[in-house]
Amino acid sequence: MEDYNAVFVPGGHGPLKDLAVNTDSGALLIRSTEEAHLKGIAIMASQSAINWPDKYLPGTTDNFVSNEIIVRGIGVAQVWPYLVDTSKWTTYYDNVSDITFPDGDGPELADGTRFSFATFGFPPLDAQVVEFEPPTEGKTARLSWTARQDGPPEEQLDVLHAWLLEDLPGDRVRILTQESQIGKPAAALARQTPNPMLNGHQAWLDGLAKAAKG
Repeated sequence: MEDYNAVFVPGGHGPLKDLAVNTDSGALLIRSTEEAHLKGIAIMASQSAINWPDKYLPGTTDNFVSNEIIVRGIGVAQVWPYLVDTSKWTTYYDNVSDITFPDGDGPELADGTRFSFATFGFPPLDAQVVEFEPPTEGKTARLSWTARQDGPPEEQLDVLHAWLLEDLPGDRVRILTQESQIGKPAAALARQTPNPMLNGHQAWLDGLAKAAKG
């Protein structure tokens, strides 16, 4: 890399997903910028990506799943209420239950909201919204929460579940959800084929889109 001053990565949605989890390319680019070989890095991409804190960076955790759909005939404005209003979740997704709010707020999520819910056979997880960007003109809508299970080491679980919604040309909406997990229960899920998280989140996406369509 010492012979190059810049790196340009062409493509669309592919680089956004691949580079986020490719530790080899990440290490190479970081080392080259630190050694001052590279003056700039440009990635040509047409779609937005999840904002990942370093702790939950895909490819560095024990389990990661990514699900995405593009649907015609609805927009972010129709989908968002069914995502942030937890009282609607059980009407279109059967893998969630026991939703409570320890601070007495809810059922709608907001920035910093603390809540708990049970899913994938786990007892209610302690969750908190860490990113909340409602739909605005020309801006991607985002929602992320962390969720944790305490206990002995073999039961501890720490996850970040992120959502991204954006309108596309042609009366279409893109809905992306990704989850990165840390802990032995997460590693156990990752060893299963197919990964239960992958199928479960696909059901969540499909149900969400169907509910938004009415």
